Amino acid sequence: MRMGDGRVALTREGYNKKLEELEYLKGPKRREIARALSEARAQGDLSENAEYDAAKEEQAMNEKRIADLEDVLSRANIIDSSTLSGDEARLGMTVKLKDLESGEEFSYMLVSEEESDFDADKISVSSPVGRAIVGHKVGDRIEIEVPAGTLSYEVRDISPE
Repeated sequence: MRMGDGRVALTREGYNKKLEELEYLKGPKRREIARALSEARAQGDLSENAEYDAAKEEQAMNEKRIADLEDVLSRANIIDSSTLSGDEARLGMTVKLKDLESGEEFSYMLVSEEESDFDADKISVSSPVGRAIVGHKVGDRIEIEVPAGTLSYEVRDISPE
């Protein structure tokens, strides 16, 4: 989630995860790419060397990702969910929902776009479902229009991370 002043809201976990990725890309990954480039150069003619071209492309993608991570981390505003009260769904909170059709219960953590990971049950507050959940309280019923139809949920619990 980009804030009005250009800052990026991240949970502490999200910030640390991005920092770990940056350290890996700047250390072990750069060394791995440098070895691949060195080995490809040793094979001779670089104009027809697919291994060299692949290593150069990987190097460019790695450097781009490093720049992107450094940019996000430099503008990070860390949201400390432990200081938030659990009365309203918002960034950094975990919201337990009940599907009113199936009766199934599940939880989503509301995070910024930079941290969203649907497989880990982390949804962006700017996604259609995330936007619909934000601002609701325990007991609220939510109707969410999605391409597949209408989702009907009840907010069962709200808690920090």
